[in-house]
Amino acid sequence: MKTRITTAVIALAIFIPLIIYGHWPLTIAAVALGIVAMSEVLVMKKMFVISFEALISYLGVALLILPDSWLDFLPSVATRWFGFYILVVLLLLHTVIRKQRFTFDDAGVLTLAMLYIGMGFRYFIAARAINFQTLLYGMLIVWITDSGAYLIGRKLGKNKLAPKISPNKTWEGSIGGTLAAVIILAVYCYFIPVGAGWVTMIFVTLILSIFGQFGDLIESSLKRYYGVKDSGKILPGHGGILDRFDSMLIVMPMLHLLGII
Repeated sequence: MKTRITTAVIALAIFIPLIIYGHWPLTIAAVALGIVAMSEVLVMKKMFVISFEALISYLGVALLILPDSWLDFLPSVATRWFGFYILVVLLLLHTVIRKQRFTFDDAGVLTLAMLYIGMGFRYFIAARAINFQTLLYGMLIVWITDSGAYLIGRKLGKNKLAPKISPNKTWEGSIGGTLAAVIILAVYCYFIPVGAGWVTMIFVTLILSIFGQFGDLIESSLKRYYGVKDSGKILPGHGGILDRFDSMLIVMPMLHLLGII
């Protein structure tokens, strides 16, 4: 517990100033976090974190995260998505060169991971570009849902939500976490307007809280598939970057899809 608290204090001391200030320091931090998260996928897949396929994966994540203004130096024909396409083609060509050592399955996993991680952190940056309160809104959805689900699940949880994927999660905790997020963020949006009208944001919070829990289950499923307890060890007592940002990687793109950012 002491290790967990110490890690949390240090991480918050670094992270809070970054999200308050925003701008290029937060962008660089998001790219760094994305690359570390990508390395965690490589380790789970039992691939080298320093290799050709790893380098391509890191470039893909960075390409998806960086704001448009950072890519102005590229020729007009070289769009973000064309660049991503080239990187995917390079991974596919690598299956030919490496033959059975790097397979189409490997290329597919890395491509999906680049999209999952890259788009999640891209819209994390986009939310802060709107304003601080919008990013905070998205983060609070995740934190309140997780905390509410944990506390209510411990007290009232009886019916397992997904026993084969995450045995400790319950329906009672899931519903309780969502209700907690909706109630608390209804108050937040009343005093600090975010996105659309107040009533609309209540429904947006409901949707995002549910999808955030899907993000948690996706990462739990990934870890169970690869037989690991945590995605990484960079945060002692907390696991890896994917362990901490699993829900946010879904919630932030959903904020964009729902027209909030």
